[in-house]
Amino acid sequence: MTVTRSIIAVAAGLFVCSAAHAADAAKAQALMKGSDCSACHAEAMKLVGPSYKDIAKKYAGDATAPEKLVKKIKAGGSGVWGAIPMTPHPNLKDEDAKEMVDYILSLK
Repeated sequence: MTVTRSIIAVAAGLFVCSAAHAADAAKAQALMKGSDCSACHAEAMKLVGPSYKDIAKKYAGDATAPEKLVKKIKAGGSGVWGAIPMTPHPNLKDEDAKEMVDYILSLK
C-alpha cells in the first residue's frame, strides 16, 4: 500500500468513527430530551444537579465510571454531588442509560 493510500485509508477510518460518534451523540441527546434529565442537568451549567461537563471531568480516567453511572441513573441516590437526591429511573433500559453515560463522559 502506498503512503497516499494509507493516508486515505486512515482518513476514511476517522470519518467513519466521527460519523458513528455523531450518530451515537444524537441518539443519546434524543434519549435525554425524552426523559426528565433536563429538569436537573444541563450540558455546561449546574442546575439542581451537576452539569454534564462536570460529571465528565469528575469521572475522567475512571474505567469503572460507565457501569457506576448507569447504576446511579437507574437507582437514583444522593451524596456524591450534595444532599439533593437524584430520582431513580428503574424503567430506563440499561443500553439507553449506557448510551447517555457514554455521551456525558465524552464531553470535555
